Amino acid sequence: MKSNYELADVVRIFGKQLIEQENLSPQQTKALFNIVQCRTASLGWYEEMCTCCGQVRYCYNSCGGRHCPKCQSTKQALWVEQLTQTTLPVKHYHIIFTLPHCLNKICLWGNNMFYKLLFRYIWSTLRSFGYTHYGVETGAVAVLHTWGQNLWLHPHVHCLVPAAGYTIDGRWKNIGETGSFLYPINQLSKDFKGKFPDSLKRKLKKVNFPDSLDKFIQQAYKKPWVVHSEPSMAKPDNVIQYLGQYTQRVAISNHRILKITHTHVTFIAKDFREKALPKPVILDGVEFLRRFCRHVLPKRFVKIRRFGIYNHTSKRHMELEFGNEEIQTVKPKKKETARETLKRLTGFDATICPACKKGTMVIIREMPRIMSPAGHLPSLLLSLLL
Repeated sequence: MKSNYELADVVRIFGKQLIEQENLSPQQTKALFNIVQCRTASLGWYEEMCTCCGQVRYCYNSCGGRHCPKCQSTKQALWVEQLTQTTLPVKHYHIIFTLPHCLNKICLWGNNMFYKLLFRYIWSTLRSFGYTHYGVETGAVAVLHTWGQNLWLHPHVHCLVPAAGYTIDGRWKNIGETGSFLYPINQLSKDFKGKFPDSLKRKLKKVNFPDSLDKFIQQAYKKPWVVHSEPSMAKPDNVIQYLGQYTQRVAISNHRILKITHTHVTFIAKDFREKALPKPVILDGVEFLRRFCRHVLPKRFVKIRRFGIYNHTSKRHMELEFGNEEIQTVKPKKKETARETLKRLTGFDATICPACKKGTMVIIREMPRIMSPAGHLPSLLLSLLL
């Protein structure tokens, strides 16, 4: 569903006020600039002509930013395909680790440290349960998701866990063949609750952190910790497709924005207290952008990580040492161009003329970013936000 409004429109209207009121990080400021520039003349463009009817069209380059809603749909389709090709042909479980909201203050204070610890101790928990319950080294593909439907900070990690692994002596072993769940959920929650807050407390003692943050860790000990697990699926493709919804996504997509005024933004959000019914939410424009910026990740932070038998290094070592056929996955196909990949995954052929539907669009002129009339004028970009 195409919306008449875009996130870039919100940034243009309320970006100046947000920058004046908030001390944004360089990554947050860059993300806002990328969103404003995406698919505009400031990033360069190229001219195409149809070989049949002579139709001419102009295409503007994308920013490629990972927080831009216009640049992530193709990347999402590519990620889903690559993960499907490298996934083992065994049952998989979808396990979700969530955190009490009282820890959000610590996350906002140091999100890089917070998210790294989160990944580390989620894998530590899964790995220890693999050893204690089945005696195997298993694996996981973990995806960080930081937002809820209303754009509040809600860090949680989706894990795709295979029901198989290697024993200490190198034997391949299928696990979780009986029962609906791979591990006891209550035990998994308690173990994770015991590891993560302690590690967070130790880490904060090593850095110069405000004493006021310690009370939030004490509150977390008193809160229930929830680890959610879906029943197994015989084919991992269904889990991957579902998990793909949470990768290469940004906090809000353009199609969810319903209305923008000079003071407020209205968008659609699911109300999970009422059976996930979509409802309109009205926010002050600056508050909308403030919430969005909380989900901008630190520089070079990797939000999709592979552990155990799904880690690339561990997988190579196992192939060399054991040579087992179980860990052999689908070999990648021949190298394709970006347009060939887009056509295969989405069915959309960008080379076909939109007018006559017969001819092929070929590039006849290109204006790179450095030569674009707007590309060398930072004052134009500054005027969009400032």
